[in-house]
Amino acid sequence: MPRHLLSMSDLDAAAIRTILDTATQMHEVQHREVKKIPTLRGRTIINLFFEDSTRTRSSFEIAGKWMSADTINITGKGSATSKGESLRDTVRTIDAMGVDAFVIRHGASGACHQVAGWVDAHVINAGDGTHEHPTQALLDAYTMERRLGSLEGRHVAIVGDLTHSRVLRSNLISLRRLGAAVTLVAPPTLMPSGITSWAHRDGFTVGHDLDAVLGGEGARPVDALMMLRVQKERMSGGYFPTAREYTVGYGLTRDRLARLTDLNPEIVICHPGPMNRGLEISADAADAAQSLVLDQVSAGVAVRMSVLYHLLAGADGGADAAARVPRSAWAGSAA
Repeated sequence: MPRHLLSMSDLDAAAIRTILDTATQMHEVQHREVKKIPTLRGRTIINLFFEDSTRTRSSFEIAGKWMSADTINITGKGSATSKGESLRDTVRTIDAMGVDAFVIRHGASGACHQVAGWVDAHVINAGDGTHEHPTQALLDAYTMERRLGSLEGRHVAIVGDLTHSRVLRSNLISLRRLGAAVTLVAPPTLMPSGITSWAHRDGFTVGHDLDAVLGGEGARPVDALMMLRVQKERMSGGYFPTAREYTVGYGLTRDRLARLTDLNPEIVICHPGPMNRGLEISADAADAAQSLVLDQVSAGVAVRMSVLYHLLAGADGGADAAARVPRSAWAGSAA
């Protein structure tokens, strides 16, 4: 394992598999009467969030506390950056207090990479601008595998606002390394710049016709459909004419859901949240039996526990921590 988790590019297929396998064991903790294991006792984790978050921040906090770490939440408005202090001075100040890890969300792409060069603590990227969100990709893969089995040879379609999505970039790397075939679908205005050359290099496909991808003549059956949020807060221009036209062309409507389940009753539906119900996904689809939206939330705690374990467990954390710490340290009874 690397010292930091800044990008899915930091993890090869074997490292991804190690994290997902450990998450399976960590998931057991959620079903205990006493949700506490002693693995990270004595460790201090700072959740430093400069953008709003419900799922990611809460799940990292729960993951740390269930593993007996001291977890502290700091928001941008609650830090000295609101008084004009630089990000560098803020993180170096906190690092000087002897903390063990930073979990950081920031609006600027590359911010977490910068922080990793300024501090001695481990750094986990909880979303940086429109760049990446590696733990989201890990929990998405974990969730899909629990329902579908191995992702090797499976077909995953990712649909929506691809230009502004950090989830897309991390998922592309993760899914391809796990052997899945990936198709991206979006209106031309919401396709990332340079996507065609990226697709040729990394072996995924790109389309603009959602219905053709999901069930057109000769189309490869889709095993998993991931709908991405329309990130209106990042849009400064007219990326599509109206919300209704976007939904008609690219939303997972009630009618599309019915056609999909007729073609493949085993298809699964994912969404990283938060959802714009009625825009990129209908209420019927969000709450359907095929929906894994809440499973993703549940998986988020287990996967983030696994990431924290592999980065922080043991005397030094990092590369061989898992080999040094006996299984009983995280799978046994709470101490």
